[in-house]
Amino acid sequence: MPTPAERKALVFLTAVIALGGATRVYRSTSDRDPADPKSSAALHRQISAVDSAIASKSSVSKRRKKRGAPEESPLVPAVIDLDVGPAEQIETLRGIGPTMAARIIADRDSFGAFGSMEGFQRVKGVGPALAGKLAGHVTFSGVPRPVNTVVSRRSVKKNPKRKSRRREGIY
Repeated sequence: MPTPAERKALVFLTAVIALGGATRVYRSTSDRDPADPKSSAALHRQISAVDSAIASKSSVSKRRKKRGAPEESPLVPAVIDLDVGPAEQIETLRGIGPTMAARIIADRDSFGAFGSMEGFQRVKGVGPALAGKLAGHVTFSGVPRPVNTVVSRRSVKKNPKRKSRRREGIY
């Protein structure tokens, strides 16, 4: 059995939830303005245009299949940004499949934006030939990766003498 304070809290929460639901229902029904006849007509024209375009494309492809004509390759978007583009979009580029797109995304996630075609060529499997093919279809929005100029401790020390771990007197 809830205590009187708990009952008050439950009643309060129930009232808040009920008021919130009622407000949501009221707003969803009252905010809708009746559609303007001009915009309604324009919407119906657009829908019919899309439906007719879809129907005409399917009939053309059926005719091509009957004739034995080769299928057209999918249209490639004008320019794809390799610094931010998703794998599905990168796969639409000619010469890049799902595996290569996954490598590109993994490299970008690990080392940052490519920034340029030279940075893009660091991905395993991307060489000058593929980069040349893709040059007109890709762009880079990120800042190029800096060249690795980190000086390691090993490169600073020159042949440090190691101390022998053997004790002189034991052996």
